[in-house]
Amino acid sequence: MTHDLLVALALFAFVSSITPGPNNLMLMASGANFGFRRSLPHMLGIGIGFTLMVLLVGIGLSQVFAAFPALHQVLRVVSIVYLLWLAWKIAHAAPARPGAATGRPMTFLQAAAFQWVNPKAWTMALTATTAYAPAQTLAAMALVALVFGLVNLPSVSTWTLAGQQLARLLTSPARLRAFNWTMAGLLVASLIPVILP
Repeated sequence: MTHDLLVALALFAFVSSITPGPNNLMLMASGANFGFRRSLPHMLGIGIGFTLMVLLVGIGLSQVFAAFPALHQVLRVVSIVYLLWLAWKIAHAAPARPGAATGRPMTFLQAAAFQWVNPKAWTMALTATTAYAPAQTLAAMALVALVFGLVNLPSVSTWTLAGQQLARLLTSPARLRAFNWTMAGLLVASLIPVILP
C-alpha cells in the first residue's frame, strides 16, 4: 500500500469513525448514564469487534454476500429490528437513583456482536476493504483492519467522554429522560438511509 493510499485510508477511518452513527450515539448515551469507566467494555467491544469485522469482510465474507444477494435483505431487516429495540431500551432507561441498580452498559461481547447488524459498520467495512486494499491480499486486509483499529477506538471514546460531560447537565430525572429519548430518536433517525436507500 502506497503512502498516499495509507493516508487516505486513515482519513476515511477517522471521518467514518468520529461521525454520528449507531455506535457513537449509543456510546454517548452510555457515557451519560453510566460514565466512562463503566462504558469501557462497550468501547473495546466496538473497537476490537469492528476491526475483526473489517478483516473478515476483507478476506472473503463480502464474496458470500455477492454470491447470495438475499443475505443483504435479511441483514437489513435484522439491523432495523435490532436498532429499533436498542432505541426503545435507551428511551426507557431508568434515571439513576442513588444506591439503586439502574441497568448496565453494553458488554464487550454485546458491542462486538452488534457490529454485525450495524448498517454503518457494514458500509464502512465494505468501503474500506474494496477502496483501500486494491491488492486484496491477507496482508493488505490486515493493514486496513489495523488502521481502523488504531483510529476507531480513540474516535468512539470521544463520544463516551462527551456523554459523561453531558451528565453534569442531566442532574434531574426529567433531563436524563429527555436526553435518553433524544438519543433514541437520533438512533431511529440513523435508520432512514437503511429504510429508504
